[in-house]
Amino acid sequence: MTYKIHLHIEKLPENLYLATSDDVQGLVVQGRSISETMEIARDVARKLLEAHTEVSRLESIGEMEAFNRRRVIATKGK
Repeated sequence: MTYKIHLHIEKLPENLYLATSDDVQGLVVQGRSISETMEIARDVARKLLEAHTEVSRLESIGEMEAFNRRRVIATKGK
């Protein structure tokens, strides 16, 4: 699956470039050139999105297992 994300790239005083994104939480990378920074950002964004997908999947499984374990312990008679 392909995603388009917006990167904010700024030049740092040490002749490095810093990239962040409001689209992918946790994406903060730096590189020696704009192209290197974009390449690193692409790889990091892919890994972050994969990790988020895996966590979401595990949370869904956990919720289903918790639902399946619920049992009626007692009922109140009239």
